[in-house]
Amino acid sequence: MRSGRLIKVATKFSQQGVVLVVALVVLVSMTLAGLALWRSVDASNVIAGNLAFKQSSITSSDRGIQSAVVWLNHNRLSLTENNLTQGYLANTLVVDPDWFSNDAWSNAVSLEADAAGNRVQYLIHRLCRTTGPYNGTDGTGQANNCSSSQSRAPATNVNSGSESGNESVNRVMTPNIYYRITVRVLGPRNTISIIQSTVMIPV
Repeated sequence: MRSGRLIKVATKFSQQGVVLVVALVVLVSMTLAGLALWRSVDASNVIAGNLAFKQSSITSSDRGIQSAVVWLNHNRLSLTENNLTQGYLANTLVVDPDWFSNDAWSNAVSLEADAAGNRVQYLIHRLCRTTGPYNGTDGTGQANNCSSSQSRAPATNVNSGSESGNESVNRVMTPNIYYRITVRVLGPRNTISIIQSTVMIPV
Protein backbone atom coordinates (compact mmCIF):
# COMPACT_ATOMS: atom_id res chain seq x y z
CA MET A 1 0.00 0.00 0.00
CA ARG A 2 2.77 2.46 0.84
CA SER A 3 4.61 1.78 -2.40
CA GLY A 4 1.45 2.56 -4.37
CA ARG A 5 1.05 5.92 -2.68
CA LEU A 6 4.65 6.83 -3.38
CA ILE A 7 4.17 6.08 -7.08
CA LYS A 8 1.08 8.29 -7.21
CA VAL A 9 2.87 11.21 -5.49
CA ALA A 10 5.87 10.97 -7.81
CA THR A 11 3.60 10.98 -10.86
CA LYS A 12 1.81 14.09 -9.58
CA PHE A 13 5.07 15.98 -9.03
CA SER A 14 6.41 15.00 -12.49
CA GLN A 15 3.26 16.36 -14.16
CA GLN A 16 3.69 19.71 -12.42
CA GLY A 17 7.29 19.93 -13.70
CA VAL A 18 6.16 19.44 -17.33
CA VAL A 19 3.66 22.27 -17.02
CA LEU A 20 6.42 24.56 -15.75
CA VAL A 21 8.66 23.71 -18.71
CA VAL A 22 5.81 24.30 -21.16
CA ALA A 23 5.02 27.62 -19.49
CA LEU A 24 8.67 28.72 -19.79
CA VAL A 25 8.77 27.76 -23.48
CA VAL A 26 5.59 29.73 -24.15
CA LEU A 27 6.94 32.71 -22.24
CA VAL A 28 10.21 32.68 -24.20
CA SER A 29 8.26 32.40 -27.47
CA MET A 30 6.07 35.36 -26.55
CA THR A 31 9.16 37.39 -25.61
CA LEU A 32 10.84 36.65 -28.94
CA ALA A 33 7.63 37.51 -30.81
CA GLY A 34 7.42 40.82 -28.94
CA LEU A 35 11.03 41.66 -29.79
CA ALA A 36 10.43 40.83 -33.46
CA LEU A 37 7.33 43.04 -33.51
CA TRP A 38 9.24 45.89 -31.86
CA ARG A 39 12.05 45.65 -34.42
CA SER A 40 9.54 45.53 -37.28
CA VAL A 41 7.76 48.67 -36.06
CA ASP A 42 11.08 50.44 -35.52
CA ALA A 43 12.24 49.56 -39.06
CA SER A 44 8.93 50.75 -40.49
CA ASN A 45 9.32 54.09 -38.72
CA VAL A 46 12.85 54.49 -40.11
CA ILE A 47 11.68 53.69 -43.64
CA ALA A 48 8.76 56.11 -43.37
CA GLY A 49 11.11 58.83 -42.11
CA ASN A 50 13.57 58.24 -44.95
CA LEU A 51 10.76 58.44 -47.52
CA ALA A 52 9.59 61.72 -45.98
CA PHE A 53 13.11 63.18 -46.20
CA LYS A 54 13.39 61.98 -49.80
CA GLN A 55 10.10 63.60 -50.77
CA SER A 56 11.13 66.81 -49.04
CA SER A 57 14.39 66.92 -51.00
CA ILE A 58 12.56 66.37 -54.31
CA THR A 59 10.19 69.22 -53.49
CA SER A 60 13.15 71.48 -52.66
CA SER A 61 14.62 70.84 -56.12
CA ASP A 62 12.02 73.24 -57.53
CA ARG A 63 14.00 76.09 -55.96
CA GLY A 64 17.05 75.15 -58.01
CA ILE A 65 15.08 74.87 -61.25
CA GLN A 66 13.36 78.21 -60.72
CA SER A 67 16.64 79.95 -59.85
CA ALA A 68 18.28 78.54 -62.98
CA VAL A 69 15.38 79.68 -65.20
CA VAL A 70 15.54 83.19 -63.73
CA TRP A 71 19.28 83.34 -64.42
CA LEU A 72 18.79 82.15 -68.01
CA ASN A 73 16.12 84.76 -68.66
CA HIS A 74 18.31 87.55 -67.25
CA ASN A 75 21.35 86.50 -69.33
CA ARG A 76 19.89 85.69 -72.74
CA LEU A 77 22.45 87.85 -74.55
CA SER A 78 25.44 86.01 -73.09
CA LEU A 79 24.35 82.38 -73.33
CA THR A 80 26.60 81.59 -76.29
CA GLU A 81 29.70 81.21 -74.10
CA ASN A 82 30.50 79.27 -70.93
CA ASN A 83 30.10 80.90 -67.54
CA LEU A 84 31.57 78.41 -65.09
CA THR A 85 31.18 80.73 -62.10
CA GLN A 86 27.41 80.45 -62.62
CA GLY A 87 27.45 76.72 -63.31
CA TYR A 88 26.70 77.29 -67.01
CA LEU A 89 28.07 75.43 -70.03
CA ALA A 90 27.08 76.58 -73.53
CA ASN A 91 27.45 73.08 -74.94
CA THR A 92 26.07 69.71 -74.00
CA LEU A 93 28.16 66.97 -72.41
CA VAL A 94 29.33 64.10 -74.58
CA VAL A 95 29.20 61.73 -71.62
CA ASP A 96 27.27 62.44 -68.44
CA PRO A 97 29.39 62.38 -65.28
CA ASP A 98 28.56 60.49 -62.12
CA TRP A 99 26.07 62.96 -60.68
CA PHE A 100 26.49 61.45 -57.21
CA SER A 101 30.19 62.32 -57.24
CA ASN A 102 31.27 65.64 -55.70
CA ASP A 103 33.66 66.19 -58.61
CA ALA A 104 30.72 66.76 -60.96
CA TRP A 105 29.53 69.70 -58.84
CA SER A 106 32.72 71.74 -58.53
CA ASN A 107 31.22 74.62 -60.60
CA ALA A 108 27.66 74.34 -59.30
CA VAL A 109 25.66 77.25 -57.94
CA SER A 110 24.67 76.63 -54.31
CA LEU A 111 21.55 78.06 -52.71
CA GLU A 112 20.99 78.65 -49.01
CA ALA A 113 19.56 75.74 -47.05
CA ASP A 114 15.80 75.81 -46.59
CA ALA A 115 13.84 75.34 -43.36
CA ALA A 116 13.99 71.55 -43.74
CA GLY A 117 17.79 71.58 -43.97
CA ASN A 118 17.94 70.83 -47.70
CA ARG A 119 20.90 72.35 -49.60
CA VAL A 120 20.25 72.89 -53.30
CA GLN A 121 22.84 73.08 -56.12
CA TYR A 122 22.32 73.37 -59.85
CA LEU A 123 24.17 73.22 -63.18
CA ILE A 124 22.94 74.37 -66.60
CA HIS A 125 23.91 72.91 -69.98
CA ARG A 126 22.82 74.38 -73.29
CA LEU A 127 21.86 71.50 -75.57
CA CYS A 128 24.18 72.55 -78.39
CA ARG A 129 27.07 70.67 -79.95
CA THR A 130 29.51 73.50 -79.29
CA THR A 131 29.73 77.02 -77.89
CA GLY A 132 28.96 80.12 -79.94
CA PRO A 133 25.75 81.23 -81.68
CA TYR A 134 23.13 78.56 -82.18
CA ASN A 135 23.26 79.16 -85.96
CA GLY A 136 27.04 79.65 -86.14
CA THR A 137 30.00 77.38 -86.78
CA ASP A 138 32.95 76.13 -84.76
CA GLY A 139 36.64 76.67 -85.53
CA THR A 140 36.60 73.97 -88.19
CA GLY A 141 33.65 75.46 -90.04
CA GLN A 142 31.25 72.80 -88.84
CA ALA A 143 27.78 74.14 -88.13
CA ASN A 144 26.57 74.25 -84.56
CA ASN A 145 23.76 71.84 -83.82
CA CYS A 146 21.33 72.88 -81.10
CA SER A 147 18.13 71.33 -79.82
CA SER A 148 15.55 73.99 -80.58
CA SER A 149 11.96 74.64 -81.54
CA GLN A 150 10.30 77.46 -83.42
CA SER A 151 7.59 79.69 -81.95
CA ARG A 152 5.73 82.67 -83.28
CA ALA A 153 6.31 85.98 -81.51
CA PRO A 154 5.29 89.58 -82.31
CA ALA A 155 7.82 91.25 -84.60
CA THR A 156 6.78 94.76 -83.59
CA ASN A 157 4.11 96.47 -81.55
CA VAL A 158 2.51 97.81 -84.72
CA ASN A 159 -0.84 96.33 -85.64
CA SER A 160 -1.96 96.04 -89.26
CA GLY A 161 -5.61 96.06 -90.26
CA SER A 162 -7.11 93.30 -92.34
CA GLU A 163 -9.76 93.56 -95.03
CA SER A 164 -12.42 92.65 -92.49
CA GLY A 165 -11.35 95.48 -90.23
CA ASN A 166 -9.92 93.18 -87.52
CA GLU A 167 -6.47 93.97 -86.16
CA SER A 168 -3.69 91.40 -86.38
CA VAL A 169 -0.09 91.34 -85.16
CA ASN A 170 2.88 90.82 -87.44
CA ARG A 171 4.65 87.71 -86.22
CA VAL A 172 8.02 86.17 -86.96
CA MET A 173 9.51 82.80 -86.20
CA THR A 174 11.67 82.95 -83.08
CA PRO A 175 13.85 79.95 -82.13
CA ASN A 176 13.78 78.60 -78.60
CA ILE A 177 16.90 76.78 -77.42
CA TYR A 178 16.65 73.88 -75.01
CA TYR A 179 18.64 73.95 -71.76
CA ARG A 180 19.05 71.10 -69.32
CA ILE A 181 19.07 71.98 -65.63
CA THR A 182 20.53 69.40 -63.26
CA VAL A 183 19.77 69.88 -59.57
CA ARG A 184 21.30 68.13 -56.59
CA VAL A 185 19.64 68.32 -53.18
CA LEU A 186 21.59 67.36 -50.07
CA GLY A 187 19.18 66.69 -47.21
CA PRO A 188 19.14 65.29 -43.68
CA ARG A 189 20.21 61.68 -43.01
CA ASN A 190 22.58 61.83 -46.01
CA THR A 191 19.64 62.14 -48.42
CA ILE A 192 20.76 62.93 -51.99
CA SER A 193 18.34 63.62 -54.83
CA ILE A 194 19.31 64.31 -58.43
CA ILE A 195 16.65 66.01 -60.56
CA GLN A 196 16.93 67.02 -64.23
CA SER A 197 14.60 69.33 -66.10
CA THR A 198 14.64 70.64 -69.67
CA VAL A 199 13.44 74.18 -70.39
CA MET A 200 13.12 76.37 -73.50
CA ILE A 201 14.51 79.90 -73.57
CA PRO A 202 13.94 82.21 -76.55
CA VAL A 203 17.05 83.49 -78.34
